[in-house]
Amino acid sequence: MPRSSNTRTFRNDQLLLRISETVDPGVWDESRYEAFFDALCGPREYQKSALRDSLRYLLGARYPNLRALAEENLASSNDLQDRYGTLEAMERHLLLPDKLYCTLDQATGTGKSFVLYGLATVLLAEGAADRVLVLCPSNTIEAGLLEKFRSLAAIPDLAETLPENAKVRVPSIIRADDSITTGCLCVENYHAVLGHVRSSIRDSLKGKGGTTLVLNDEIHHVATKRQDQTKWKEFLADPEFGFHRIVGVSGTCYAGDDYFGDVVSRYSLRQAVQDGVVKDIDYVTEEDIGNDPAERHQIIYENHRKNRSKYRQVKPLTIFVTRDIRACEQLAEEWQEFLSDREGSTAEEAAKKLLVVTSSPKHSPNVARLQAVDAKASPVEWIFSVSMLSEGWDVKNVFQIVPSEERAFNSKLLIAQVLGRGLRVPDAYAGQRPVVTVFNHDAWSSGIKHLVEEVLEIEKRVTSRIVEKEPDYNFDLHRIDYTREPQAQSFTQDKEYDLLKKGFVELPSQLAALDREVEYERAATGERSTRKTSVRMKMYTVEEVAAHVYQRLRSIDQETAANEDVKLRTFYASKYNIDWCRKMVRESVQRVGEKQDQVSEENRQKILAALGPLQRGAAKAVRYQLRPNLVEKISTGSRPANAVSFNTLRRGDATLFYGPDSRASFQDQELTVFDDITGPDTEIPGKAVQQVTNAFCFKTPLNVVIAEYDPERKFVRKLCEAENADKLDAWIKSTDRDFYPIEFSWKKGEHTKRASFNPDFFLKIGKGIFVVEIKDDGQIGDAAEENKKKCEFAREHFRRLNEGQQELVYQFNFLSPHDFDAFFQKLREGALAGYQSHLDVALLS
Repeated sequence: MPRSSNTRTFRNDQLLLRISETVDPGVWDESRYEAFFDALCGPREYQKSALRDSLRYLLGARYPNLRALAEENLASSNDLQDRYGTLEAMERHLLLPDKLYCTLDQATGTGKSFVLYGLATVLLAEGAADRVLVLCPSNTIEAGLLEKFRSLAAIPDLAETLPENAKVRVPSIIRADDSITTGCLCVENYHAVLGHVRSSIRDSLKGKGGTTLVLNDEIHHVATKRQDQTKWKEFLADPEFGFHRIVGVSGTCYAGDDYFGDVVSRYSLRQAVQDGVVKDIDYVTEEDIGNDPAERHQIIYENHRKNRSKYRQVKPLTIFVTRDIRACEQLAEEWQEFLSDREGSTAEEAAKKLLVVTSSPKHSPNVARLQAVDAKASPVEWIFSVSMLSEGWDVKNVFQIVPSEERAFNSKLLIAQVLGRGLRVPDAYAGQRPVVTVFNHDAWSSGIKHLVEEVLEIEKRVTSRIVEKEPDYNFDLHRIDYTREPQAQSFTQDKEYDLLKKGFVELPSQLAALDREVEYERAATGERSTRKTSVRMKMYTVEEVAAHVYQRLRSIDQETAANEDVKLRTFYASKYNIDWCRKMVRESVQRVGEKQDQVSEENRQKILAALGPLQRGAAKAVRYQLRPNLVEKISTGSRPANAVSFNTLRRGDATLFYGPDSRASFQDQELTVFDDITGPDTEIPGKAVQQVTNAFCFKTPLNVVIAEYDPERKFVRKLCEAENADKLDAWIKSTDRDFYPIEFSWKKGEHTKRASFNPDFFLKIGKGIFVVEIKDDGQIGDAAEENKKKCEFAREHFRRLNEGQQELVYQFNFLSPHDFDAFFQKLREGALAGYQSHLDVALLS
């Protein structure tokens, strides 16, 4: 039975409609556009993700309309069932259920125009659309989109990344003043589609909706109840045009406080802030200023002055947001008087620093002046606006926002719009973390705090960070500054090269006996226990395995002896005799630390499997030659902080490890959250919060450790077991980014992808640094090409590092739970040097 609940609250990501990745590549093959995505979006992966999701929906032929997508998601999502109950109820939250429609939620300031241009270009290139219409709510936004699209269309290298058979390579960027013909991308204010307005849109598109892609910027306007904007929706649904493929984009996907029901891709404001794509945000929660306007003006002015001092490379701006035009004009007059008095200037001089922007005709010239306010040559420092006009400004120098009435700041939509005005990061501060201050009245804080937190998706969180400990578990690492140079290379992918030329086989480390660990949970009480069992392995002598190898070579020779073409016959047995086979087997097992001339059953099979087939053809690939410039030293103390939310732990999607001293590292609200997580009445399941009771077994400089999935959880738990911790000097879990990135490249379809990854763990034992990347066991039997390249590039990186310095010896391993017991047994035996896991072998083969 369908379920529904009116009392439960939902995170926005729980309401997303997921688009299936099962797509017939004969219908839609996104890999053909990977080079275009990279050239258009650069490192902004969230834009590429939005493009891939929406293009699978628009071109994959799986969904006839939005209703079908909603029905598929409702059937598989308890969250959606709780939110809507039935498909009929859910459909009331869908903008255009009968169309192939979707909404993309892209936080303001993160580059929605790149996604819009990408969608238009791909559908034109595929021939799925022969023209594109982009609608937006204002002349300001229209001008910005036209400028951005024309600049992108003028990049020749961008068009060259499209497939050779592209129907349209560079769209013609026009306004509706011209006829919308084949290959055009028309940008227009939505007012131009209204029936009484003269423009070419209605005449050009009548009856051509099936081959027209309609993109809508700031689509939340369509969800409003204003009469003129309901005409926008009526135009999209009008059967006279028959539009089918329609996409809406917004950074504020709210109708009041309700999140849209047809969002298929999302890059949230919180994530954008966390990634440093937009500015950090400060807002007032408590102050003692009172209601004296003069005092508040002085605080606002002082904030502005400090921004000028802190952000000297640009000219910081302050924006005031009011409820209506009359209030906006009145506030601007008050501020002009205050500014004149404060700075000792004339009223005319103060007026030059102010800009009032409303929908009033007398302020229309000021809208055009917005385009230049970022420039230092512009005298404008203070902008006064109405909340309903708050989107569409692409200025980057806003560092303070002042919502002057609670009504301008009392819904999720308005809050998201107000915050959005100050999010863009000036080019001069790209890569840094500038801050925009929202100077709201603290009297509103209790009323709006939950709205701000929901818009920013602020959750109760616990932060993992470096703290002072005794003893100090920080240690030094080395890294290399590289110059990357692409090179085309030919290579032979053949077993003869791998085995007969190298003279050994890559093997996992082997043990004659292995302690296997099993975790049990008591059904009635949930109590967990661990039991170890010593398992003995079947072993062969080197001599026995060498004889097997030699016999296999003779069999291959016998099988090829009947070939009429002498060139196809093999003579391996005469070229590689029993002495060579014996040496090869011994070399293979000695490379992984075997000293007893024994071979495990598993490694015997791997050696025999390496023999055939022995020949393959040649292949070519683009490899990136990484030229090391400089070996530099960093400390684990430079590892950035990362955090986990209470809800993530409650769902069991991560595990928090903490020691006896961890609590002392938290203060205020975070301490309360930590106590909620670890206390006796916690809602967190047992596997998601684990205490290391002995501080000497928690040999990491971190206050707490966040394990993000089950294999990581098992590995951290083993690091903290007394018998293993005793053999470790220290260890640290890396963050996913920004600590120790290693560049690599791999093939995705016909396109070479470049990326970087941060290995999961660094273990210090004496002068050895053991670097571990954790994956699940499924990679052993089905290794991803991406992980193979990670392994290849990382091993080469650490080889260079060992050659470039003598202080430490680095070893890199991929590891999955299958080999955890063997890895830690080798660690306890002091025999990790040279260790190889089953996953290492799978990735290297």
